[in-house]
Parts: sequence; C-alpha cells; structure tokens
Amino acid sequence: MQLLLSFYLLAASAYVLLAIRGLLRLNHPAPRAGGDCPPMTVLKPLHGDEPGLFENLLSFCQQDYPQYQVIFGVSKADDAAVAVARRVIAACPDADLALVVNDRLIGSNRKICNVANCHELSRYDILVIADSDMRVAPDYLRRIASSFEDPGVAAGTCLYRGRPVSGLASWLGAAYINEWFLPSVLVATSFQSLHFCFGATMAVRRSALEAIGGFERLANELADDYRLGDLVASQCGRVALIPCIVENTVHEPSLASLLRHELRWARTVRSVQAGGYAMSFLTYITPAALAFALAVGAQHPLVGVAAVGWAVGLRALLHDVARTTVAPGQPAAYGLTVLRDLLCFGVWVASFLGRNVEWQGYEFKVDKQGHMELKGTVEPS
Repeated sequence: MQLLLSFYLLAASAYVLLAIRGLLRLNHPAPRAGGDCPPMTVLKPLHGDEPGLFENLLSFCQQDYPQYQVIFGVSKADDAAVAVARRVIAACPDADLALVVNDRLIGSNRKICNVANCHELSRYDILVIADSDMRVAPDYLRRIASSFEDPGVAAGTCLYRGRPVSGLASWLGAAYINEWFLPSVLVATSFQSLHFCFGATMAVRRSALEAIGGFERLANELADDYRLGDLVASQCGRVALIPCIVENTVHEPSLASLLRHELRWARTVRSVQAGGYAMSFLTYITPAALAFALAVGAQHPLVGVAAVGWAVGLRALLHDVARTTVAPGQPAAYGLTVLRDLLCFGVWVASFLGRNVEWQGYEFKVDKQGHMELKGTVEPS
C-alpha cells in the first residue's frame, strides 16, 4: 500500500509541475495586422439574470471587427434575461443585434435548443457560440478570425479564466477554473491535439456544423461543447485553440450551489471521457500527500509531515503562477487553495455515485453515452 501511495504522490507531483510549466509557457500574441476578417454570427443563449450579465453581453457587442451580428436567445418571454438583452440592444444602436424568444425544443439540452432557435436568424459562415457568463475583450472576434485563416481549421475554442463576483463559494469556483481546469487543458494539449470545445467559446464553420448533422446532432448531449469539437475533429478538420483567454464571471450564492454545478461538470466529463476522468484523481496532490502521510505516519512521522509540506508547497507555487499568468490582481489565499484541492477530490468521488444532474431548474438522467433524459423539475433551494 505504501508503494502505491508513493506512486500516487509522485504522479500528482509530476502533474502539478507540468501544470506550472504549461502556465509559464502560456502566450497569446495579438492577431497580425491586415488579417482576414470574415463576417461572423455570435449566438448567445440566455437563461435568467445573473451578476454582470449586462456587461458580459455588452462586451460581445462592442467588438473591434468590421462585420458581425449578435443574436440573443431565450425560451420564454418572461425570462429575466429579456430585459437585460433589450438594454444591451438599446445601448448599441449601430450594432447588428437581435433577440429571439422561442420555446421550441429539438431535444433535452435546452441550451442547444435555444442556440438552434437563434441559428435560424444567422447569416454568416462562421458561427460563434458563447455562454452568458463570459466577458471578452474588443479583439475577441479578431483572435477567432486569426485561427480560421488556416483552411484546415473547422472549429475553434478558447481557454477561460474565472473572476469571482463575491463570497467564498464564488472564489472557490473561480479558483477551480484558474488552478485546476485551465492548467489541466494545457497539460492535456501538450501531449495530444485538441479534439473538443469549451462552452466559453465554440466557433465553427457553417459547413462543418452541417456536415455533423447540425445542432440537432447535439440536442440530447450533456457535453454539447465537447461533442461538437469531437465530431468536427473526426469528420471535418482541426479544432484550433484560439489565442485568447475569455473571462468567466463566477457567481455562486452558496457552497451547495457550487457543489451542484461542479458535480454536473464532473459527470459531464465522465460521460465523454470515462477512462481519462477516472485517472484524474492523480491531479489532486493534497489528498495524495495526506493518504501517504497516514500510511507512513506511525513508522516515519517526519516523512509524512515532509510529504504534506511538499504537496502544500507545490500547490502554493501553482497558485502563485496562476495568479500571475491568468488571474492578475486576485489576492493570495494559500489555505483556501488546499481546501479547494480537497473539494476537487470530493467532487471526483461523488461523481461516481450517480448519473443524474441538475441544470437550469431541471433534473436529467444521463446514460453511458452522455445523452440526457428529462426526469422532472427541481425545487429552488
């Protein structure tokens, strides 16, 4: 057992060092002057109001880009996001903006149903889908265009960083994005080509979308972003990592809300990458060190203490590197980083205890292929 736990600690240490290296190598040069600027359509599925929603949506409508349209979509006229979208449209009278209110369902994934309804008004050949809690810089579309200058690129996606709105739960949510999720992508893509997308940005050529079966092909998928990239990569062309990091406004009103969201994300990844996800426990160095320390503690207490100190030190270093490279200005919180590592491990364990997920007020059953089936509504907590 001690030998296995030693391997666990070594593997987790190696992962953290690779994550630090990936962050230090992160570099996103500005798009070259005079590059191609093909017209684009941005599809923004909305559901409810949230802190910063107006500013998030406005950032997509104030792009330094010659020709683009933005289409907001909701399923119900009484959705709180409607008023926010109308304020954005009023604030940008010269922009090509539209609001679609349509409750048509083409499957169980309501976000994709919303996107498909927006798509009916889209005019351009490059489609960009981005979640409502994302905020972008004015050169966002130019950066997307720079990736699509390569004719072999059929789709693209962006990394994203978390910015907490307020409170402990929001900080923990943002920390997960900045110090666990984003570095894990950098480690993964250093060993293999990208074949999936993130909800932060899914950019796809219209021809590639049609080749994989349109949004109807994604309408029952829990991991719609992953599946879009995977289908495009296998049938149409490359998926590019766009040289841009967008900002995710993280608002978690409570720890319970945070854990529900992260459990859904965890089961989403598990549904499409079962083997890789099962091995992801190797990325959590604090639980590895604690388990090792408990195993050797009676005979070699100093070795156990040293192992925990090593793990905490590595996590602190990753915390500092992440703050410097992707989240400048956020205060240091070393103790919470250790707590965050333990929470990540707890969510990983809980993800194997069922397949149901909660999303936008509904509960879904998810099968082994990642397809969603509606079970019922969820009472607000």
